[in-house]
Order: sequence, then C-alpha cells, then structure tokens
Amino acid sequence: MNTSIIGYPRIGGLRELKFASEKYFRGEITADELEKTAKEIRKYNLGLQKESGLDYIPSNDFSFYDGVLDTAFLLNAVPERYRALGLSTLDTYFAAARGYQSESGDVKALAMKKWYNTNYHYIVPEISDDTEIRLVGKKPFELFDEAKAEGVVTKPVVIGAYTFLKLARYTGKMTAKDFAKDTAEAYKQLLAKLGTLGAQWVQIDEPSLVMDMTAEDITLFVSLYKDILGGKGNVKVLLQTYFGDVRDCYDELIKLDFDGIGLDLVEGKKSLELVEKNGFPTDKVLFAGVVNGKNIWRNDYAKTVDIINKLSKSADEIVIGTSCSLLHVPCTLANEEKLSEDIKKHFAYAQEKLGELAELKKILASGEPENTAEFAANKALHSEQRSGHNAAVQEKVAKLTDKDFVRLPAFEEREKIQRERFKLPLFPTTTIGSFPQTADVKAARSSFRKGELSAEDYEKFVERKIAECVALQENIGLDVLVHGEYERNDMVEYFGECLDGFVFTQKAWVQSYGTRCVKPPVVWGDISRSKAITVRWSKYAQRLTDKPMKGMLTGPVTILNWSFPREDISLKESALQIAFAIREEVLDLEANGIKIIQVDEAALREKLPLRKSDWREDYLVWAIPAFRFVHSGVKPETQIHTHMCYSEFADIIKDIDDMDADVITFEASRSDLTILDVLKANNFRTQAGPGVYDIHSPRIPSKEEIKEAIGKMLGRIEKTKLWVNPDCGLKTRGVEETVPSLRNLVAAAKEARDENS
Repeated sequence: MNTSIIGYPRIGGLRELKFASEKYFRGEITADELEKTAKEIRKYNLGLQKESGLDYIPSNDFSFYDGVLDTAFLLNAVPERYRALGLSTLDTYFAAARGYQSESGDVKALAMKKWYNTNYHYIVPEISDDTEIRLVGKKPFELFDEAKAEGVVTKPVVIGAYTFLKLARYTGKMTAKDFAKDTAEAYKQLLAKLGTLGAQWVQIDEPSLVMDMTAEDITLFVSLYKDILGGKGNVKVLLQTYFGDVRDCYDELIKLDFDGIGLDLVEGKKSLELVEKNGFPTDKVLFAGVVNGKNIWRNDYAKTVDIINKLSKSADEIVIGTSCSLLHVPCTLANEEKLSEDIKKHFAYAQEKLGELAELKKILASGEPENTAEFAANKALHSEQRSGHNAAVQEKVAKLTDKDFVRLPAFEEREKIQRERFKLPLFPTTTIGSFPQTADVKAARSSFRKGELSAEDYEKFVERKIAECVALQENIGLDVLVHGEYERNDMVEYFGECLDGFVFTQKAWVQSYGTRCVKPPVVWGDISRSKAITVRWSKYAQRLTDKPMKGMLTGPVTILNWSFPREDISLKESALQIAFAIREEVLDLEANGIKIIQVDEAALREKLPLRKSDWREDYLVWAIPAFRFVHSGVKPETQIHTHMCYSEFADIIKDIDDMDADVITFEASRSDLTILDVLKANNFRTQAGPGVYDIHSPRIPSKEEIKEAIGKMLGRIEKTKLWVNPDCGLKTRGVEETVPSLRNLVAAAKEARDENS
C-alpha cells in the first residue's frame, strides 16, 4: 500500500520564506536572492519527503503568496490594472496580492477570503468579460523539472478548473460557464506538457466539490472534466478533494475518466458511507485521506486501520494519505525545544505525519497490524490518561440554562441608554485594536522572554508605548480609543497563555496568508481563568484620556478556532469553557470602569460547516450562544463591540445580528463593500463599522477615497448606526503607513459628519 500527501508547508521550518519576502518588499534583497531562499526550502522539503519513503511526492505546492493567485497567473486571469503598472512578473504578482502604490501607479490588492473552513486566506481571482483564459504560466513545469533534477519524479499539484471558476469573482455579465471551454483547453495543455516532461501523475485539487452543489454546478463540473480528461494522454490524473465529502457528485465523479480519486476520511462525514454503499471503480485508485492534515494530534492507528479495512472491501487499490494539505500544520517538532516529552509525544506536525504514513504503510503491509511494534506503541499512547482535566469547569458548563445566554434589556433599549451615556458624534471613529508592532516592541518582548529584561522594566516599557499610543490617537482625533495591545504577541496566543488548560509551542508557525504566520496554542485540557488578563492595561490606558477606551478581548469561538482543538471532547464543550473565562474578564473590565468592551470573533464563520444543512445543527447552535454568554451579564450602559475578519457574511447575517452585540466592525474594503447590500436587505439592527480601508496592503488611502466609501455606506446603513474604522487591526502595518491613513480617515469622517448633520 503506497503513501501520498496533498501538499507540504512552504514557509520553512523557521519562517525563512516570510523573512526573505519581507526583505524583498523593503528592497533589502533582490528577486534572485528571494528565489534562492524559496529553492532552498523546496529542496529541503523534497529531501524530507523522499527520505521518509513517501511514494507520491507533490510539486507545485509551493507558493510565494497563495496557490489560487498562482493559478490566476498560470491561466492569464490577471486584471489589466496590475499589468499596466509595467512591473516584472513577480512584482505584478505581489501587487495583486498586496496592493501597490508609487509614482507609477496606485492599485488596491485583490480581495482576500478564508480558504473554506480554515484560517488560511486565499486571493480571490477576478475575471472580467474581456479576460482571455489560456495557459501562460511556467511554474508547474519549472518546479517539476527542478524536483526531477534532484532525482524525484513528483506528482504536480494544481487547483482544479471547477474550483478556480467557482472561487473567482466575475466583474462583468459573463459567468463561470462562459469561461469553461477556454479553461478546459488550458488544463488539457497543462496535462499534455506535464506528460511531455515525464510526469506520471498529476493531482488536480477540487475542494469545491465538498460544498453544496446545484444541478448546474454538477453539469459544469462534469462538462469541464469530460473535456479535460479527453486530452490527458498517458498522464494519470488524481482528482483530489478535502475538507468534507462529495455526496452531491459522487456518482458522477466515479464515472469520469480519472485514474485516482482522493477522499477526505477525517472531515468527510459521509466519505466512508459513499464508498461502502455505492462501491468504487476497479479501474481507479482510492487515495484515502486518513491522517488529519489540520490538527497536530497523533493519528490513532487502530481507527485508521479499521477505516482502511472497510474501504478495502470496495476498493481494489488504496493509497493512504493526509486529509488535506499539511500547509495547515507546523513544519516539525524538531524545533520544539521547550515542550516536555510527555506532551510532545502526543503531537505530530508535518514532518512527523510523514513518519506516521510510513508506519501505517508498514503496519498495513504486515497483514497482522495488531502484532506490530508500531501499532502497539500507538495503542499505548492513546490509552494514556492525559493531564488537564478540571471537574469544576465541566460542572459549570453542564449547569448552564437558556437564560444564561440572554442579555437584558433588549437591544433597542440599550441603544438609547448608550447614546445618552457616550454622546458620540455622528460617524464615530475608532480602530480595531492593535497598533503597529514596531521593532522596539518586538525587541522588548523578546528580551523579556529571554530573561534579559525584568518584569518591572518590561511593564514600564509597555506603559510608555500605551501612553504614546493614546496621545497619538488623541492627536489624530479618533473618538473611541484603544491601548494598542503592545503586551500581546498574538490575539489568540496571548489569551491562551493567560488561561489554564492551554499548551504553548515555541516554533509551531502556520501560514495564515502571504507572509503572515501564526502560532496557534493547543487546547490541552479543560479551560479556566485563574487571574485577570487585560484589566491592568485597560485601566492604565483609560486613566490617560477622557475619551472612551475600549477593552480588547478575543472571543471564545475565535480562540477555539485559531487553536489546535482537543479531539476527545466536542468543540461546543471547549467553546463554552473558554466563554466562561472570557465572561469573567468582561465583568472584571466593567467593574474597573471600562465602558466599551470589544470581544473579537474574527473567526466566527471559519469553522462553519461547508454544507448549509449542517450550519445550525452542528455549529451555530453553540457558536452564537457562546458569544452571547460572554456579554449577557453586563450592564445596559456598557457597550459591547465585536469584530470579524475576511469571510463571507451574507448567508449568516441574521445569525450575526443575533449575537446581540451593540456594535460590529468587519472587513469590507477588499470586497468593495458588497456586504452593505446584505445589511440593508436584512434590516440589520446592530450598529456597524464596515472597514473603509484595507490594512493588509501597504498603500495609504486618501481622504477622498475614504469619504467615497462612507458615502457608499450611507446609502445602506442609517447614519446614526454607522461607525468609521479600518477593516482590521494595525499590528502588521508600519507607523509611516498607519498615521497618515488614520488622519485621512478622521478627516473624511469629519467632512461627512458636517455634510450629514
């Protein structure tokens, strides 16, 4: 039985690609030097996979920013405004990903959205009526040849035609089906060229097949691949799915001329059932995703062997592999020098998952899995009773009743009380929370962690940064201030470090988007709060100003979704445990004079099941109440804010309103404020602050640009309910971009205020 993975992390074990890319953006290294770093990472990854004994090694899973953006450039789907800048291909690519601003041009970045149910973000392709889809890129071929030169005939990986067309944004009258013929032709040429180069297998990723599919969707998918596969020649084609099951199109899928079909047996609730009930073609290889590509816990070999045994009754040839790309887990445990062995032995990062596949291959080949040393050791590991259980926490959650999730009085009455209390101007201005994490902040935090800076001196440093931040905001003229979050390394990791039940890693970096990497904490046991987390800093900041100072917290669903969760209890149970802890912090902030408290749920939609039929049964039924519980105990005059990041909000807008926050801010700038029509259509009652400019881009928005955005908002949102703010925190931006952007924001809001008073 052979082994395969869908993709491998591309950032490097110590984030080498991130640092090289950022140096390139700053002009400190050349394009050739950046490419050298990228090649070193690819070569190292290739060596690891080859050494592990992996049978199907991917290529073209590397990207400088995002694989969907790579596909757009591969297929010539690059908007003219980026080509018109006259930049190199690489710089044009980065302009589309990040935006670009210089004397030669000023363009915003393409929209960015969450990649299905993950914390990874993809760049949304933009297709206009005059876009000519054709094969123009060279990357898949160059990376295949590069690996071949190292002695490895890889399995090239590309985003599939159907998924690409479904993810794209169409700016004209034409739709996906209008581009289907040209797209199919491009993929036929892709397969033919890879075959000429010596590729034996090509992996085509079609994660959109696990979404709800209409009859029209199925027709589009089938027509695309009847055309594409008609010209595949001698190349074998693997149709790879992940993040769910293909219940809507399984029958059509197995009839198409694919040589292999990859199914997710981890998140695909019906994948095993589909194979058992409907059979599997004898002329195809089943690539079984049995090793979790999204979580870090060791695989349970007994469960995996049982699944493979069941699949073997229907499929003649099975390849065992990961449930999705290993992009979503850290690179290697080798860099975790501080974790105890008692904890580390339960974890498997990307490199360790290669080892698990090798062990599973050996176990399954033995004919007597239970008699192998590897199986026995794994069974013993999963039989251990881990530490971290807290009966008191479990009891508190068990005793919750419906009334615990309801805040009184109702929203409309609270809104009146808060207007009288705060007396904010029309279009109040604020930011989302964090201010630039400058070099001195990072250096001080590092020195403190290393013991080179005392706790007293570190706290004095943080106080000084907060004072500077408050003074800056008052000078700029913002109406509701924040303390800047200088004490925090990350909006989730920071809270995890302050709560009991979490485990923290040292170098477990995971790519979120582009050069942005996060280090998710691990939910190890039952979660509780033993001491105040943010009160000290919020109190200090409020003393420095007469303006309202927001207390800044991360919500329970986001903390859970941006952590590696336990697999021995439900997500609902974990979320409610965290909600108890954050509720205690909210009440502490209120008791200490903080009148506005923002509880960010940036990742609320992230773990929403991909199929609508599962939304309210499997997720929203506990995710929305978990947030409501956090703030249900505060006074009517305390204003609760929340914030949400890059996601599709339209289909759950009523659920978002039902969170019963007083104000919500969210990303809108990269999507051209399309959310506004949804708010109006659903009579959204919560006060709203759709982001007026994109903080993920280095460009500085003009006052006129922001004022135009405010004008668009006023056509869909009542002027008394509109807030003006950036679309996310400012942590990743520089001071030289942040200050002028915020000055322009305040100036635009004041002009709009004068015109609408």
